[in-house]
Amino acid sequence: MAQSSSNPLDSSIAQHLTLAKFQGKFEVTDFVGSVSEKLIAQSKADHGPFDPKPFIQTFEAAVDRLIAVRREVQAKTEQMEKSVRVSEREYSKKMVELGQGFETVGNSFAGMESRMNEVSSTAIRIGEQLETVHIERQRAQAAYDLIYFYNQFTKGDTTRLDALRKEGRAGRQQVAVLLRRLNTVAKEVDLPTADKTRESIEKYCEKFEKEMLNLFDRCYRKSDPKMMHHCAQTLLEFNGGNSCVQVYVNQHDFFINSVRDTSAAEDTMLWNALPEPDESAPRTELGLTKLFAEIRSTVDTEAQIVKVVFPNPPVVLQVFLQRVFAQSIQQHMEALLHRANTISDLAYLRILQLVHSQASILVDDLKAYDVPTNAPRTPSDASEFRRSISGSASMSTSPTTAVATMLDTALEELFVSYTEGQRYLERESKSLGTLYSKLLASFTRYHEKTHKGKESMFDRMVNQLSAAAATSSTGVASTTSAQAAAALMRFGGISADRNQEKPGEEPLREEDGLLSVDTAEKMLKWHAEAIGRCVELSPSNDVAKNTFALLRVLAEAIGDGYLANAVETAQARLEASDNKGEPNIQPLSVLYLVLLIGHLWQQYINTALLPLASSSITIRREMVNFNNQCVNRLEAEANQLLHRMIDSVVTALSTQLAKQKRTDFKPRNDDLSFARVNTEPCVACCDILDKVREAANQSLTGKNLEVFLTEIGVAFHNLLLEHLRKFPVSATGGLMLAKDIKSYQDSISAFGISGLVERFEFIRQLGNVFLVRPDVLKSYITEGYLGRIDATLLKPYLALRSDWGQFDKGFIDGEDEPGSGGGNAESKGFKDRFGRLSVMMKDLEGLKLSEGISMGIPSMPTGFTLGGARGFGSGS
Repeated sequence: MAQSSSNPLDSSIAQHLTLAKFQGKFEVTDFVGSVSEKLIAQSKADHGPFDPKPFIQTFEAAVDRLIAVRREVQAKTEQMEKSVRVSEREYSKKMVELGQGFETVGNSFAGMESRMNEVSSTAIRIGEQLETVHIERQRAQAAYDLIYFYNQFTKGDTTRLDALRKEGRAGRQQVAVLLRRLNTVAKEVDLPTADKTRESIEKYCEKFEKEMLNLFDRCYRKSDPKMMHHCAQTLLEFNGGNSCVQVYVNQHDFFINSVRDTSAAEDTMLWNALPEPDESAPRTELGLTKLFAEIRSTVDTEAQIVKVVFPNPPVVLQVFLQRVFAQSIQQHMEALLHRANTISDLAYLRILQLVHSQASILVDDLKAYDVPTNAPRTPSDASEFRRSISGSASMSTSPTTAVATMLDTALEELFVSYTEGQRYLERESKSLGTLYSKLLASFTRYHEKTHKGKESMFDRMVNQLSAAAATSSTGVASTTSAQAAAALMRFGGISADRNQEKPGEEPLREEDGLLSVDTAEKMLKWHAEAIGRCVELSPSNDVAKNTFALLRVLAEAIGDGYLANAVETAQARLEASDNKGEPNIQPLSVLYLVLLIGHLWQQYINTALLPLASSSITIRREMVNFNNQCVNRLEAEANQLLHRMIDSVVTALSTQLAKQKRTDFKPRNDDLSFARVNTEPCVACCDILDKVREAANQSLTGKNLEVFLTEIGVAFHNLLLEHLRKFPVSATGGLMLAKDIKSYQDSISAFGISGLVERFEFIRQLGNVFLVRPDVLKSYITEGYLGRIDATLLKPYLALRSDWGQFDKGFIDGEDEPGSGGGNAESKGFKDRFGRLSVMMKDLEGLKLSEGISMGIPSMPTGFTLGGARGFGSGS
């Protein structure tokens, strides 16, 4: 090892063993490679065997060098650690010293703060004492001044006060405060000379006020806002500034030139459209628009001036706007309403709404000029003196009402005289009633005349007397009875032309009595306009009540005056019509329009009126009940009309069946019989059924159509059952009867009602009993529909066969057999119970026709249920 350590290191290797090479990033592999790089090169250059000795010597020397470097590094590390420990001790010592210094400084600040608090408390107490002393001094000075100037007024000497008044703005403000206080004190002093002194003070106050008002007026005319503000402030200190504000408002050009010609801006189109209900309600009026535009412009300018001139701008602006509403707007409004009132109620109401809507927009615009209330700028001594002496300025101490609140109040007061109580509602109801009366005048006259067409005994007597009296008025020689009839009518006050049109009335036409959807839409449109006015003009608490009142007007007009009248007339015509011929199916078209108009009516109520009553549950319930009553009345009348129509159709069918000849089903000439397709009564009945079906399909829908046609089909079925019991049938006639029954069945099948199809299939099978051979007849009547009927009920029909006498005995088992106790009493009781085959059929099918026909007008709030634009019924 000593030998190897003595080997010198190559300079290229020694530079890798310095301390600097081990600082930073160090890799062992790179270090070994760099140290042995030269040795590897030499080993490769030597072609002999590998010699490890150079490597061993080199690495031994490198290790020795590295050990020396480590010792050197260790020595430096120990020296540096000693230096760090010394530095840490010095740092700790210094931090302790600094902490002690900070603690000393904190104690010093705490002591200083406590001393400052003591000083500030002392200063506050001194300030309060000084303020108290100052206030007492001010009061003493004010009291001294009051006593002094009061004594001066007692002596009649105002020299010093006059001199103070001439000292400028400050002097005038001081004089204003002194005079206000003197005026207050003078009213409280009770001395022998107090009255004279008080009169002197009051005269001087009047003089001072006139002087300030004149100064304000001159400054106003010169457009000097600074001096105007000084005058307003001084008068505010003197008596609240009311007089100053009045001067400013009264002398304003807007009110001086307030006499405006309302006819100058004549709007001919507006005044022509106002009374026309079909024209849209106007939204503007030229004169009103011009006035409101002038008001907006004036307020915009004056709001800026008021803010600069007056110390209390909200109060002044309120006075100005109150004058605008009470004078300018109200005068123009009264002129418009007076003129509209001479035209019609509708014109009056439309103008009232027009002014209200435009005034509401104006109020919303003017609310933008609302300004916050500024405290009056008064001297401190005056404010302090007011605390102890009464008589301070009212406007400077009372709370100022907001401009927005004042505008709302002014708008309400502007219309309260026209809308309070029942005034507006009565006018609105009267207007609607008048419009509806004019619209339905011809309609009402037509139906009144139709109702009068139902002659009573008195009517027939009048007609007879009229005819007799007419004989006496002609050139023919009159009889004694004719002269007596004329005298009776003359002295009885009976007019022969009492049902004729009055002079000046247009003659009635058939179109005047027809229902029209356009007319109903007009009525609803006019009512909707009235409801719009009601919502706008009525107080919010009265909207529900007023809506209910207008609903009554609409129900009376469209329900009782329009629809019910049409239904009653249709009933009267139906009763007066001749049921022996063609049935009158025109009422179905009336019912179609009744339901269509009723649907519009109820939808309008549900959509427009009921939501307006949501604020009052009680009124809404009353509205629903009232409307349901109206609908129920209309439904009952329509239901009655339909039942009468059914009776009319059944009567017409019965009349046609009664025309059946005894020989139609037992013809003598077979060739002639076969030449005919159907008998004449069959053709007539089928024609009636087809017409009724087509009319019903056009006017009714859903369940109503089904029940209506079912009632007719069942009644016709019963008629046929009775009809077939009356005529003998031969073999050839049976074929004719089968043709007729097939036609009846086809007509009823077109109704599309399954229950009727089964009934008339029974009729067809019953008609076939006249065609079946006698040997198979017994088995035939026990099968199909006939098998469900007691055979004893079929005997009256079987007996009409021309060959019945050949096999009638014993045909039906158990018939007329003795020994049954009392002559077949049980069979007789059965026949008594089911005396007619129609009753048996009804019981077998279980049809519930006793419930009547539902007109499909449900209770509120669902309204009429119509299938599209069709008639009654809940289904389409």
